[in-house]
Amino acid sequence: MAPRPCAVLGIGQTKYKRRRDDVTLDGLVREAALRALEDAGATFDDIDAIVIGKAPDALEGVMMPLLSLCDALGAIGKPIHRVHTAGSVGASTAISAVNLVESGMYDTVLTIAYEKQSEGNATWALSGGKSGGQGAGGTFAPWIRNYIARSKAPEHIGWMVAVKDRLNALKNEYAHLHLPDISVEKVRESPMLWDPLHFLESCPSSDGAAAMVLGNDDIAKKSGRPPAWVISHAKRTEFGQFPGRDTVRPQAGVECSEALYRKAGITNPREQIDCAELYVPFSWYEPMWLEGHLIAEEGDGWKMTDAGDTELGGSFPVNMSGGVLSSNPIGASGMIRCLEAANQVRGTAGEYQVPGAKISIGHAYGGAAQYYAMWMVSSELNPEL
Repeated sequence: MAPRPCAVLGIGQTKYKRRRDDVTLDGLVREAALRALEDAGATFDDIDAIVIGKAPDALEGVMMPLLSLCDALGAIGKPIHRVHTAGSVGASTAISAVNLVESGMYDTVLTIAYEKQSEGNATWALSGGKSGGQGAGGTFAPWIRNYIARSKAPEHIGWMVAVKDRLNALKNEYAHLHLPDISVEKVRESPMLWDPLHFLESCPSSDGAAAMVLGNDDIAKKSGRPPAWVISHAKRTEFGQFPGRDTVRPQAGVECSEALYRKAGITNPREQIDCAELYVPFSWYEPMWLEGHLIAEEGDGWKMTDAGDTELGGSFPVNMSGGVLSSNPIGASGMIRCLEAANQVRGTAGEYQVPGAKISIGHAYGGAAQYYAMWMVSSELNPEL
């Protein structure tokens, strides 16, 4: 049986900040959920099931949060599901919620992802509960150096990405970092954290939550809201360490994008997709993912950045919202990418709207660049490619 069509009917976000001490964890997720419901013209009574996602519980020390957040999300007496795939969890959660609608099990699903990093220690948690861990940047920096050596990319590429995304963030009221004085010089002169990554080429630590209301085609037609149809999605995983593993261009990432494009009938992603929200926690991952997800030829991703193609007014805008470089509530960061892709094709992105965007992708990766989750959304259920 063919999957039931699924659409994004409502989206909601909190303000992303270094510390949201004005709300509890329950209040944080409820804030995003209520905004998504309002955008969809719905209430908790209209929701059949809830799908929640976050990064490791150790980040806040709240175990099995789906139980403690049940009341805040209107899930009493309803099924609530929990997803966890490290940093890709936000996108994996959104896709899991889509699966429940496509299967016909539920008509309307509320999906939400979050992180309250200010109430924990992410580096300690990601280092297995040991102090002195290298953190995500320490893991990825050698792979970035390998990419630079292989592609012969000039050092200013990372600085350009950092400036582009922070300028985009100035147009997004929810973004954590608003740096009006950002410049290539400012990025270049910021402290070196993990060679070649400077402080301003790295993502912040954010508190925040993101939510979406998903519904089937009947619900979407009745809603009166502009839908974002989920026309394709894919998830892939590989081991974090094995002999011969290509950490610059992981095979699971390539296969995830191939599956995504195949399902949607995309044969030329560079030309057939209008824009993308890619998970870029460190600036060099923009060109790396452009190549790893087959948008650019191998070795050419940095050339797209250098030519201005990935800018808001470029031929293939990337991270129009400011991206992970501007807001990073880890458990929600992947869902934000999916949500912002939907924002574009619904035409509701405001100052950072890509004119005429009809097809967009949201992407996330996690762990040691080993978990991948991607979805493609369209303003039309059956778009002409």
